[in-house]
Amino acid sequence: MPEHGGNLHEATARFGEPEAGWVDLSTGINPTPYPVQAPAATAWHRLPEAGDGLEDVAAAAIGAPGALALPGSQAAIGLLPALRRPARVAIPAPEYAEHATAWRHWGHAVERLDPAVLAAAPPEPLPWEVVVLSHPNNPTGRRYPAAALRAWRAALAAQGGWLVIDEAFCDAEPATSLAAEAGAEGLLILRSLGKFYGLAGARVGFLLGPAAVRERLAALLGPWPLAGPSRAAARQALRDSAWQRAQRAALAAAAERLDAVLADAGLPASGGTPLFRWVPCRAPREVQAQLARAGVWVRAFDVPAGLRLGLPAGAAAWQRLRRALGVEP
Repeated sequence: MPEHGGNLHEATARFGEPEAGWVDLSTGINPTPYPVQAPAATAWHRLPEAGDGLEDVAAAAIGAPGALALPGSQAAIGLLPALRRPARVAIPAPEYAEHATAWRHWGHAVERLDPAVLAAAPPEPLPWEVVVLSHPNNPTGRRYPAAALRAWRAALAAQGGWLVIDEAFCDAEPATSLAAEAGAEGLLILRSLGKFYGLAGARVGFLLGPAAVRERLAALLGPWPLAGPSRAAARQALRDSAWQRAQRAALAAAAERLDAVLADAGLPASGGTPLFRWVPCRAPREVQAQLARAGVWVRAFDVPAGLRLGLPAGAAAWQRLRRALGVEP
Protein backbone atom coordinates (compact mmCIF):
# COMPACT_ATOMS: atom_id res chain seq x y z
CA MET A 1 0.00 0.00 0.00
CA PRO A 2 1.28 3.51 -0.76
CA GLU A 3 2.48 5.53 2.21
CA HIS A 4 0.31 8.46 3.27
CA GLY A 5 0.46 11.29 5.76
CA GLY A 6 -1.76 11.39 8.81
CA ASN A 7 -0.53 7.92 9.82
CA LEU A 8 -0.20 8.67 13.52
CA HIS A 9 -0.75 5.03 14.51
CA GLU A 10 2.47 4.16 12.66
CA ALA A 11 4.29 7.12 14.18
CA THR A 12 3.19 6.06 17.67
CA ALA A 13 4.18 2.44 17.07
CA ARG A 14 7.68 3.55 16.10
CA PHE A 15 8.33 6.41 18.49
CA GLY A 16 5.73 6.15 21.26
CA GLU A 17 3.00 8.59 22.18
CA PRO A 18 4.40 12.09 22.85
CA GLU A 19 3.53 13.46 26.26
CA ALA A 20 1.70 16.41 24.75
CA GLY A 21 0.32 14.47 21.78
CA TRP A 22 1.48 14.74 18.20
CA VAL A 23 1.94 17.89 16.19
CA ASP A 24 0.88 16.34 12.89
CA LEU A 25 2.45 18.13 9.93
CA SER A 26 2.43 15.03 7.73
CA THR A 27 -0.52 16.11 5.58
CA GLY A 28 -1.35 19.17 3.51
CA ILE A 29 -4.69 19.60 5.27
CA ASN A 30 -5.60 23.13 6.35
CA PRO A 31 -5.10 23.27 10.15
CA THR A 32 -7.96 25.81 10.33
CA PRO A 33 -10.88 23.86 8.84
CA TYR A 34 -14.10 25.38 7.64
CA PRO A 35 -16.45 25.82 10.66
CA VAL A 36 -19.26 23.54 9.53
CA GLN A 37 -22.64 24.05 11.17
CA ALA A 38 -24.57 20.95 12.18
CA PRO A 39 -26.81 19.79 9.32
CA ALA A 40 -30.56 19.39 9.63
CA ALA A 41 -31.68 16.11 11.19
CA THR A 42 -33.06 15.05 7.83
CA ALA A 43 -29.51 14.86 6.48
CA TRP A 44 -29.00 11.86 8.77
CA HIS A 45 -32.47 10.40 8.38
CA ARG A 46 -33.17 10.59 4.65
CA LEU A 47 -31.28 9.17 1.70
CA PRO A 48 -29.12 11.92 0.19
CA GLU A 49 -30.76 13.60 -2.79
CA ALA A 50 -28.79 14.72 -5.82
CA GLY A 51 -31.35 17.49 -6.27
CA ASP A 52 -29.97 19.44 -3.31
CA GLY A 53 -27.95 21.66 -5.66
CA LEU A 54 -24.49 20.59 -4.50
CA GLU A 55 -23.15 19.98 -8.01
CA ASP A 56 -24.30 23.41 -9.20
CA VAL A 57 -22.87 25.08 -6.09
CA ALA A 58 -19.54 23.31 -6.65
CA ALA A 59 -19.37 24.22 -10.34
CA ALA A 60 -20.05 27.87 -9.54
CA ALA A 61 -17.53 28.02 -6.68
CA ILE A 62 -14.79 26.28 -8.65
CA GLY A 63 -15.58 28.03 -11.92
CA ALA A 64 -16.23 24.89 -13.94
CA PRO A 65 -18.91 24.06 -16.53
CA GLY A 66 -20.14 21.12 -14.45
CA ALA A 67 -19.19 18.83 -11.57
CA LEU A 68 -19.85 15.32 -10.30
CA ALA A 69 -19.84 14.96 -6.50
CA LEU A 70 -17.72 12.07 -5.23
CA PRO A 71 -16.96 10.38 -1.88
CA GLY A 72 -13.57 12.09 -1.97
CA SER A 73 -11.45 12.63 -5.08
CA GLN A 74 -9.87 9.28 -4.21
CA ALA A 75 -13.01 7.65 -5.67
CA ALA A 76 -12.19 9.11 -9.08
CA ILE A 77 -8.51 8.24 -8.73
CA GLY A 78 -9.47 4.63 -8.11
CA LEU A 79 -12.24 4.27 -10.70
CA LEU A 80 -11.38 6.46 -13.69
CA PRO A 81 -8.92 3.78 -14.92
CA ALA A 82 -11.85 1.34 -15.05
CA LEU A 83 -13.50 3.48 -17.73
CA ARG A 84 -10.76 2.77 -20.30
CA ARG A 85 -9.38 -0.31 -21.94
CA PRO A 86 -5.77 -1.08 -20.94
CA ALA A 87 -3.67 1.80 -22.22
CA ARG A 88 -0.25 3.41 -21.96
CA VAL A 89 -0.26 5.92 -19.13
CA ALA A 90 2.38 8.53 -18.30
CA ILE A 91 2.71 9.83 -14.74
CA PRO A 92 5.54 12.11 -13.57
CA ALA A 93 7.81 11.15 -10.70
CA PRO A 94 7.46 12.12 -7.93
CA GLU A 95 3.69 12.15 -7.75
CA TYR A 96 0.84 11.26 -5.40
CA ALA A 97 1.33 7.49 -5.25
CA GLU A 98 -2.32 6.46 -5.55
CA HIS A 99 -2.47 7.51 -9.20
CA ALA A 100 0.07 4.97 -10.46
CA THR A 101 -1.32 2.31 -8.12
CA ALA A 102 -4.85 2.71 -9.48
CA TRP A 103 -3.92 2.67 -13.15
CA ARG A 104 -1.75 -0.42 -12.70
CA HIS A 105 -4.51 -2.12 -10.74
CA TRP A 106 -6.84 -1.85 -13.75
CA GLY A 107 -4.27 -3.32 -16.12
CA HIS A 108 -2.75 -0.19 -17.64
CA ALA A 109 0.95 0.14 -18.46
CA VAL A 110 2.33 3.02 -16.39
CA GLU A 111 5.51 4.86 -17.34
CA ARG A 112 7.07 7.30 -14.87
CA LEU A 113 8.42 10.48 -16.45
CA ASP A 114 10.71 13.35 -15.59
CA PRO A 115 8.35 16.30 -14.97
CA ALA A 116 10.41 18.33 -17.46
CA VAL A 117 8.92 16.19 -20.24
CA LEU A 118 5.42 17.37 -19.36
CA ALA A 119 6.52 20.98 -19.01
CA ALA A 120 7.51 20.94 -22.69
CA ALA A 121 5.51 20.40 -25.87
CA PRO A 122 4.14 16.87 -26.35
CA PRO A 123 6.21 14.66 -28.65
CA GLU A 124 5.03 13.45 -32.03
CA PRO A 125 3.83 10.78 -32.31
CA LEU A 126 2.41 10.71 -28.81
CA PRO A 127 3.37 7.42 -27.12
CA TRP A 128 0.66 7.53 -24.39
CA GLU A 129 -3.13 7.52 -24.33
CA VAL A 130 -3.42 9.00 -20.84
CA VAL A 131 -1.30 11.46 -18.87
CA VAL A 132 -1.97 11.93 -15.14
CA LEU A 133 -0.43 14.65 -12.99
CA SER A 134 -1.05 16.77 -9.91
CA HIS A 135 -1.01 20.54 -10.29
CA PRO A 136 0.54 21.78 -8.10
CA ASN A 137 2.55 18.62 -7.67
CA ASN A 138 2.31 16.62 -4.47
CA PRO A 139 4.86 16.55 -2.78
CA THR A 140 7.13 19.09 -4.51
CA GLY A 141 4.65 21.84 -5.36
CA ARG A 142 5.90 22.03 -8.94
CA ARG A 143 3.69 23.93 -11.41
CA TYR A 144 3.40 23.34 -15.14
CA PRO A 145 2.95 26.10 -17.73
CA ALA A 146 -0.71 26.46 -18.65
CA ALA A 147 0.19 26.54 -22.33
CA ALA A 148 1.98 23.18 -21.99
CA LEU A 149 -1.01 21.59 -20.24
CA ARG A 150 -3.34 22.86 -22.96
CA ALA A 151 -1.04 21.45 -25.64
CA TRP A 152 -0.96 18.06 -23.94
CA ARG A 153 -4.75 18.08 -23.58
CA ALA A 154 -5.20 18.80 -27.29
CA ALA A 155 -2.68 16.16 -28.38
CA LEU A 156 -4.24 13.50 -26.16
CA ALA A 157 -7.82 14.36 -27.11
CA ALA A 158 -6.94 14.13 -30.81
CA GLN A 159 -6.36 10.40 -30.33
CA GLY A 160 -9.21 9.82 -27.89
CA GLY A 161 -6.98 10.16 -24.82
CA TRP A 162 -7.19 11.96 -21.49
CA LEU A 163 -5.22 14.50 -19.55
CA VAL A 164 -6.13 13.89 -15.88
CA ILE A 165 -5.16 16.73 -13.54
CA ASP A 166 -5.42 16.33 -9.76
CA GLU A 167 -6.03 19.86 -8.46
CA ALA A 168 -6.30 18.90 -4.80
CA PHE A 169 -4.33 22.00 -3.75
CA CYS A 170 -5.68 24.50 -6.29
CA ASP A 171 -8.32 26.03 -4.01
CA ALA A 172 -5.56 27.89 -2.21
CA GLU A 173 -4.31 29.27 -5.55
CA PRO A 174 -7.27 29.31 -7.96
CA ALA A 175 -5.26 31.08 -10.65
CA THR A 176 -3.31 27.84 -11.21
CA SER A 177 -6.50 25.90 -12.09
CA LEU A 178 -7.76 24.87 -15.52
CA ALA A 179 -11.24 24.22 -14.12
CA ALA A 180 -12.86 26.75 -16.46
CA GLU A 181 -11.72 24.60 -19.38
CA ALA A 182 -12.99 21.30 -17.94
CA GLY A 183 -15.65 20.98 -20.62
CA ALA A 184 -12.95 20.49 -23.26
CA GLU A 185 -12.67 17.00 -24.72
CA GLY A 186 -10.08 14.85 -22.97
CA LEU A 187 -9.60 17.11 -19.91
CA LEU A 188 -10.53 15.60 -16.54
CA ILE A 189 -9.90 17.52 -13.32
CA LEU A 190 -10.17 16.28 -9.73
CA ARG A 191 -10.95 18.58 -6.82
CA SER A 192 -11.28 17.92 -3.10
CA LEU A 193 -12.66 19.59 0.02
CA GLY A 194 -10.09 17.80 2.14
CA LYS A 195 -7.12 20.15 1.75
CA PHE A 196 -8.01 23.86 1.51
CA TYR A 197 -11.31 23.50 3.38
CA GLY A 198 -9.78 21.11 5.93
CA LEU A 199 -12.75 18.74 5.63
CA ALA A 200 -10.83 15.55 4.91
CA GLY A 201 -13.12 13.48 7.13
CA ALA A 202 -16.22 14.48 5.16
CA ARG A 203 -14.81 12.66 2.09
CA VAL A 204 -16.07 15.10 -0.53
CA GLY A 205 -14.52 15.51 -3.95
CA PHE A 206 -15.55 16.40 -7.48
CA LEU A 207 -14.83 15.30 -11.01
CA LEU A 208 -14.80 18.12 -13.56
CA GLY A 209 -14.86 17.20 -17.21
CA PRO A 210 -17.04 16.33 -20.22
CA ALA A 211 -20.57 15.35 -19.25
CA ALA A 212 -20.23 11.94 -20.92
CA VAL A 213 -17.32 10.95 -18.67
CA ARG A 214 -19.04 12.28 -15.56
CA GLU A 215 -22.13 10.25 -16.41
CA ARG A 216 -20.09 7.07 -16.89
CA LEU A 217 -18.35 7.50 -13.54
CA ALA A 218 -21.67 8.28 -11.84
CA ALA A 219 -23.09 5.02 -13.18
CA LEU A 220 -20.08 3.13 -11.83
CA LEU A 221 -20.41 4.75 -8.40
CA GLY A 222 -24.09 3.89 -8.17
CA PRO A 223 -26.75 5.70 -6.12
CA TRP A 224 -26.00 7.74 -2.98
CA PRO A 225 -22.19 7.71 -3.14
CA LEU A 226 -21.94 10.76 -0.87
CA ALA A 227 -23.53 10.94 2.60
CA GLY A 228 -26.19 13.54 3.28
CA PRO A 229 -24.27 15.33 6.08
CA SER A 230 -21.21 15.52 3.82
CA ARG A 231 -23.29 17.07 1.04
CA ALA A 232 -24.65 19.63 3.51
CA ALA A 233 -21.18 20.51 4.80
CA ALA A 234 -19.87 20.88 1.25
CA ARG A 235 -22.65 23.28 0.26
CA GLN A 236 -21.89 25.45 3.30
CA ALA A 237 -18.17 25.63 2.62
CA LEU A 238 -18.42 26.19 -1.12
CA ARG A 239 -20.90 29.06 -0.72
CA ASP A 240 -18.79 30.94 1.83
CA SER A 241 -16.66 33.09 -0.45
CA ALA A 242 -15.67 35.47 2.37
CA TRP A 243 -14.15 32.58 4.37
CA GLN A 244 -12.35 31.38 1.25
CA ARG A 245 -10.77 34.79 0.61
CA ALA A 246 -9.67 35.12 4.23
CA GLN A 247 -8.16 31.64 4.22
CA ARG A 248 -6.12 32.25 1.08
CA ALA A 249 -4.51 35.26 2.73
CA ALA A 250 -3.97 33.46 6.04
CA LEU A 251 -2.45 30.37 4.41
CA ALA A 252 -0.07 32.43 2.29
CA ALA A 253 1.15 34.22 5.43
CA ALA A 254 1.53 30.94 7.33
CA ALA A 255 3.53 29.42 4.47
CA GLU A 256 5.91 32.40 4.53
CA ARG A 257 6.28 31.96 8.28
CA LEU A 258 7.07 28.26 7.85
CA ASP A 259 9.66 29.13 5.19
CA ALA A 260 11.39 31.42 7.69
CA VAL A 261 11.42 28.75 10.44
CA LEU A 262 12.84 26.14 8.07
CA ALA A 263 15.51 28.53 6.79
CA ASP A 264 16.55 29.32 10.38
CA ALA A 265 16.94 25.57 10.95
CA GLY A 266 19.17 25.14 7.90
CA LEU A 267 16.43 23.29 5.98
CA PRO A 268 15.32 25.81 3.36
CA ALA A 269 12.19 24.95 1.41
CA SER A 270 12.54 24.77 -2.35
CA GLY A 271 8.85 24.78 -3.18
CA GLY A 272 5.40 23.73 -2.11
CA THR A 273 1.97 25.31 -1.90
CA PRO A 274 0.32 27.55 0.70
CA LEU A 275 -0.68 24.32 2.47
CA PHE A 276 2.72 22.58 2.63
CA ARG A 277 6.41 23.12 1.98
CA TRP A 278 8.90 20.83 0.24
CA VAL A 279 12.38 20.54 1.77
CA PRO A 280 15.04 18.57 -0.14
CA CYS A 281 17.58 16.98 2.20
CA ARG A 282 20.14 14.18 2.15
CA ALA A 283 18.78 12.09 5.02
CA PRO A 284 15.03 12.69 5.21
CA ARG A 285 14.30 9.61 7.34
CA GLU A 286 16.84 10.72 9.92
CA VAL A 287 15.33 14.21 10.10
CA GLN A 288 11.85 12.68 10.31
CA ALA A 289 12.97 10.55 13.26
CA GLN A 290 14.61 13.55 14.96
CA LEU A 291 11.37 15.50 14.73
CA ALA A 292 9.27 12.50 15.77
CA ARG A 293 11.26 12.11 18.98
CA ALA A 294 10.20 15.69 19.75
CA GLY A 295 6.56 14.89 18.96
CA VAL A 296 6.41 16.40 15.47
CA TRP A 297 5.38 14.10 12.62
CA VAL A 298 6.25 14.94 8.99
CA ARG A 299 6.34 13.06 5.69
CA ALA A 300 9.69 11.74 4.48
CA PHE A 301 10.37 10.80 0.85
CA ASP A 302 13.27 8.72 -0.41
CA VAL A 303 13.08 9.56 -4.14
CA PRO A 304 13.55 12.44 -4.44
CA ALA A 305 15.03 12.75 -0.96
CA GLY A 306 13.10 15.31 1.01
CA LEU A 307 10.50 16.25 3.59
CA ARG A 308 6.99 17.61 3.20
CA LEU A 309 5.73 19.72 6.08
CA GLY A 310 2.22 21.01 6.54
CA LEU A 311 1.26 24.07 8.56
CA PRO A 312 1.20 24.02 12.38
CA ALA A 313 -2.12 24.72 14.08
CA GLY A 314 -1.77 27.40 16.75
CA ALA A 315 1.02 28.99 18.77
CA ALA A 316 1.91 25.88 20.78
CA ALA A 317 2.40 23.81 17.63
CA TRP A 318 4.61 26.48 16.08
CA GLN A 319 6.71 26.60 19.24
CA ARG A 320 7.14 22.81 19.34
CA LEU A 321 8.19 22.76 15.69
CA ARG A 322 10.84 25.41 16.35
CA ARG A 323 12.16 23.49 19.36
CA ALA A 324 12.19 20.22 17.41
CA LEU A 325 14.23 21.90 14.68
CA GLY A 326 16.64 23.37 17.20
CA VAL A 327 15.48 26.94 16.56
CA GLU A 328 14.96 29.13 19.62
CA PRO A 329 11.29 30.15 20.06
